[in-house]
Amino acid sequence: MSLLRNLLAVRVSRIPIRLMSGEPGSGAGKGGGGGGSIREAGGAFGKMEAAREDEYFFKKQQEQLHKLKNELHDEIHFHEEQIQRHQEAIKRHEKRVSDMDKNK
Repeated sequence: MSLLRNLLAVRVSRIPIRLMSGEPGSGAGKGGGGGGSIREAGGAFGKMEAAREDEYFFKKQQEQLHKLKNELHDEIHFHEEQIQRHQEAIKRHEKRVSDMDKNK
């Protein structure tokens, strides 16, 4: 579980953070581009557009986390199968060694 937590922390920490001046959707800030004519105008439409944008990125982040979690579960399952195969091979080889010792 700690592996999953570590991988999630690495992936989530790389998600870009939007920096704005003032309240979202309140109009063009000092940083240059305003994000389009509706956002630049500010007012209710600007705030609504900012909220939609935030919702979009939140959903996108949730999808990415869900996909990462599923991929990690698949990887864990694969490695557990590999462990089982290796343990079976070890048992076979140990049996062969013990059979060789008996035949001496």
